[in-house]
Amino acid sequence: MTLYLLHKLRQRFHGKTVLDIGHLEIEAGRIYALVGPNGAGKTTLLNILAFLEPPAAGGIAFQGKAIDPARTDMLSLRRRVVLVDQHPVMFSTSVADNIDFGLKIRKIDGKKRQLIIDQVLATVGLEHYKKARADELSGGETQRLALARALALDPEVLLCDEPTASVDAENQIIIQEVLRRLNTERGTSIIFTTHDRLRAAALAHHILALTNGRLADSADDIRYSHIVTPGQAGGRQGRVLMVMEEEPNIRMVVDAGTLIVVLIPRGEYLKNPPHIGSEVNLAIQNTE
Repeated sequence: MTLYLLHKLRQRFHGKTVLDIGHLEIEAGRIYALVGPNGAGKTTLLNILAFLEPPAAGGIAFQGKAIDPARTDMLSLRRRVVLVDQHPVMFSTSVADNIDFGLKIRKIDGKKRQLIIDQVLATVGLEHYKKARADELSGGETQRLALARALALDPEVLLCDEPTASVDAENQIIIQEVLRRLNTERGTSIIFTTHDRLRAAALAHHILALTNGRLADSADDIRYSHIVTPGQAGGRQGRVLMVMEEEPNIRMVVDAGTLIVVLIPRGEYLKNPPHIGSEVNLAIQNTE
């Protein structure tokens, strides 16, 4: 089932286009990773998907229904889609109280709230921190509490902005496993941004690459047999915008008139490794 459908979507800030997506379809029940450099538009896209800000132009549909910010019940949508910020803000109260706040707003009765709090703290491994002050947690613990706070609301869609950034290795593993279990056990759709390409490849079913607000076309079924330098014959010329390691391959985003994503065997890439900004010709070998 299609979860989101974006068509000719644009977002502008101070007269500048920061997001320009011609078409994007996101399936329900899957995990998507948004990768790209700072300023690529990842957080802007998450805010639109969370219904926190409307696009300047274009259309967005959620579960087959077109969204019109002037007519659609946006509050109802925000109860079904929860965004976890990269730098979550916690109240200077207990861990339990931070989770309880959102449950009270949703008018859930006291006994059920306590049950939910215990369940979500156990899910993220913070059950022993229930009475601790939330504003005294470490960075990794804070991120796990933010996840618990989101899980308590039982969202259909969970959006996470850099959930493992600035977090130690142990907490990265815990957060990744929580997201994986949430998807497999509850069927929650998850979209997260990351700079960690290997983590994206390990966790996500689909990887979306953003560069300068534009979405690269997925071309995972195409490999390039070799790379030749400009001036040599053959291939399709373009400029390298992104290079990411994805064992046993290298994933590369190339601007060749349109943005494309291709997989290159690591051995072939290392023969003549282009860097970001390099002009390359790519000799195409379709593996289908």
